[in-house]
Amino acid sequence: MKTKALLDLSLSWAASRRVWLLVLCASLAGGLAACSQTAVMTSRHGSGSDGAAASRVGLEAGLFDAEEAIWNLQLLSATPSPENFIGVTNSDLAFTGEYAIQGNYNGIQVWDISNPADPDLVVDYLCPASQSDVSVYENLLFVSGEGLGGRLDCGTEGVQEAVSPDRLRGIRIFDISDIRNPEYITNVQTCRGSHTHSVLKDPEDDENVYVYISGSAPVRPAEELPGCSGAPPAEDPNTALFRIEVIKVPLARPEQAAIVSSPRLFEGLMAPEEHGPAPADIAAIEAARARGDFIVDIMGQTQVLPGRFVSMLLSEIVAAREGDGPPAAADSVYLRENLREIVSERIGMPLDEPEGPQPGPTQCHDITLYPEIGLAGGACEGYGLLLDISDPANPKRIDAVADSNFAYWHSATFSNDGSSILFTDEWGGGVAPKCRATDPVEWGANAIFTLEDDKMQFRSYYKIPEPQTPEENCVAHNGSLIPVPGRDVMVQSWYQGGISVFDWTDPDHPVEIAYHDRGPVDAERLVMGGSWSVYWYNGVLVSSEIARGLDIFALTPSEFLSENEIAAAETVRLEYLNAQGQPAFVWPATFALAHAYVDQLERSDGLAADRIASLRDELAAAEAVSGADRAAALTLLSDTLDDEATAAGNASKVRMLANTVRDLATMN
Repeated sequence: MKTKALLDLSLSWAASRRVWLLVLCASLAGGLAACSQTAVMTSRHGSGSDGAAASRVGLEAGLFDAEEAIWNLQLLSATPSPENFIGVTNSDLAFTGEYAIQGNYNGIQVWDISNPADPDLVVDYLCPASQSDVSVYENLLFVSGEGLGGRLDCGTEGVQEAVSPDRLRGIRIFDISDIRNPEYITNVQTCRGSHTHSVLKDPEDDENVYVYISGSAPVRPAEELPGCSGAPPAEDPNTALFRIEVIKVPLARPEQAAIVSSPRLFEGLMAPEEHGPAPADIAAIEAARARGDFIVDIMGQTQVLPGRFVSMLLSEIVAAREGDGPPAAADSVYLRENLREIVSERIGMPLDEPEGPQPGPTQCHDITLYPEIGLAGGACEGYGLLLDISDPANPKRIDAVADSNFAYWHSATFSNDGSSILFTDEWGGGVAPKCRATDPVEWGANAIFTLEDDKMQFRSYYKIPEPQTPEENCVAHNGSLIPVPGRDVMVQSWYQGGISVFDWTDPDHPVEIAYHDRGPVDAERLVMGGSWSVYWYNGVLVSSEIARGLDIFALTPSEFLSENEIAAAETVRLEYLNAQGQPAFVWPATFALAHAYVDQLERSDGLAADRIASLRDELAAAEAVSGADRAAALTLLSDTLDDEATAAGNASKVRMLANTVRDLATMN
């Protein structure tokens, strides 16, 4: 980690500040898991509430016995990770058929979720790498690897050398034709590894899929992977900075997967303005300083070094002087006097912040592809990007937005009709408490934009409305749309802030409508845990719990979401789901869909109360008959609704209802 190629002094300051703690944790062996000392405890489910919102403030701590608060959701199952994975960070999820595939820093886990109340672990494939983000397409599984310890052979011994032919940093490809016996086919190595990736199935290409690689780690040495360079573009036009990688995977020959382009999406972008530390962070630093903790300034930000990292450094100092026993006072003095140089060498990057204007992002953290509309949302460190992906191998930037309230643009989600886009801000990198009562609501939140003439226009922020404790890592993280017809409803993870379901149909006024939360993993100190990601898939909400395992939820009816809306959502069935490859939801014509639109018209006062009542009666009467009688009744109703739409309080929703009723009339 001593080569200049690790990081040029003038590049990607925001990303470097974010990853420094992750690098420290990785140096303790085991990635984020090394910063999360967890132990298996006896399972105990906490109580919840199905009526009024149960407060998630002040919940009792515990690993498997934490107190829980739940509102407008049902927890169907909470399943611990298997032996080789418990206590190691669970990461992202992908879905295919009846299976949920869960990444973990130790490999992958495959769960049969056909019975969501009792998921069955069918594969625990040991193959360490960080982050092991996962995606699927047909019989292929893609797994990201970015850290320094991943091995080409999936070995568990790690890689100790600074330069090694055994290191895996890139994407692994598995054949899951027999999902219970994954076959490791090949890998594609990249200069910065794969922190995340996005699989693009081009509607016009049935022979290939494309994988967009987002790697946010330092550039690896050319001695390890020829062609890699971390030099500024002025020194090396082929630098691995300021670009993503596009891998083309022939479906008939996946072993021939290879990088086909390296689009430079960040040209002309400068480092945006950033906010400083929150009041609670300033107070914590001053308290640490008063205690005599080890503190270092890293690229303009004051950081308190983790205690385990300090202990490791002191042990190394003792060993270097060939000492015996615990560190002496002189060892602590030496560490304080040389702290900056030691930390700089350990994390492989300079600590000084450069002077003058700096270039913008050198990489995306995550890219969400929406092939049905030909667009992608790039969450790219200091910017949110709107990308044209109509040419899959050559995506192009068409707009970029920055926001001084955002610290790290993390991920993106489009509205189902593609008229809006939501970006998340992973302030604190996911390893810090950023939902405290003193934290600004605009920081570590979601930002919602509307798309107008290929430009993103800011509309509002959304953050979970109740605070979390300093012992809980909490910030906006991964989620997906739920196919509630006619609305944009999303479920999202907030690490130890739990999961939140919210409605952002009105981009100016997002509102929470359901949640689940547990108390902190540890009552005395911050231990990593919580939901890494949560996605809707074929009627259930599946959450990857960092420290605990796999949670599965179901929506329950409430004043915000009716039984008919939930039933209509359950009619949408997907063959597979990758959160970074957003599908367009299409609802089959059903009476549940028609009733859902009536419920929405009632909720929004889109029609008079007496007309709502008569609509329910007419739909029920039509549903009770069949054949020509049903067709005639529904045709008459659809024609009447067409006539009523113009004068209705919610004309567009009345037309949706009319079209659904008309489609029902044509069905046998």
